[in-house]
Amino acid sequence: MNRHDPDTMLARAIARRARPPRPSAASNVLTFGWRAVLKIRHVPEQLFDVVGTPIMFTFMFTFLFGGALAGSPDAYLQFLLPGILAQTVIFTSVYTGVSLNTDISKGMFDRFRSLPIWRPAPLAGAMLGDVLRYCLASLVTILVGLAIGYRPDGGVVGVVLGVGLLVVFAFGLGWIFTLMGLVMRTPATVMTVSMLILFPLTFASNVFVDPATMPGWLETAVWFNPVTHVVTAVRGLMGGVVDGPAIFVSLAFTVAMTAVFGPIAAIAYARR
Repeated sequence: MNRHDPDTMLARAIARRARPPRPSAASNVLTFGWRAVLKIRHVPEQLFDVVGTPIMFTFMFTFLFGGALAGSPDAYLQFLLPGILAQTVIFTSVYTGVSLNTDISKGMFDRFRSLPIWRPAPLAGAMLGDVLRYCLASLVTILVGLAIGYRPDGGVVGVVLGVGLLVVFAFGLGWIFTLMGLVMRTPATVMTVSMLILFPLTFASNVFVDPATMPGWLETAVWFNPVTHVVTAVRGLMGGVVDGPAIFVSLAFTVAMTAVFGPIAAIAYARR
């Protein structure tokens, strides 16, 4: 029998062979997480906001408003930096939804659906990869703060714990923007609507000023803002004081956002 005969080659091609084991859900998620990392490496300009925003906000608020708000820029910096750190990481979580919507608009969404993979893997993997983005944003903010005089009383341990809490919170918050990325039409719309939500959340909190200086009605509203509790927890950890209630509320919000918006986003992804 001629091994180069077309019929023979066809028979060999369709012969039954042991199939390789199907990758696990964890393997799928890690693969898509690595894809998110590669996207950052190959398109570094997407990090401009991550790097530029914390530098701009830190310098602007410290040196323009520090004297008026705290008597001196140095005194205000000790209060401000944990808040800027929280704001930076929270803003960075928007890119989860923007990146997903970009994949949809380019047709990658349909390609992923055709693959024999765990269905939510592209969502969970993208969010896992964004953890690197959160860590990078945190590192830039902390280095800028240290360069202009910020000194955390909690030391390295306090800073690491504060960043860890922020990363966990941003992961939960990212599910909201993932859902927005699935239901909105363009990446620009996702970005615009996300910022319309995040700016009131961050500015109507204790990121920049003590809520005690606000009118009573606004102080009450700020107290119900989850960002306020996250900033309080991070400020305490970096300052060497563990604020148990603030940490608990921050983690509770994280669990709630993940439990509510995670399944909804998975359903929207499956039905799209």
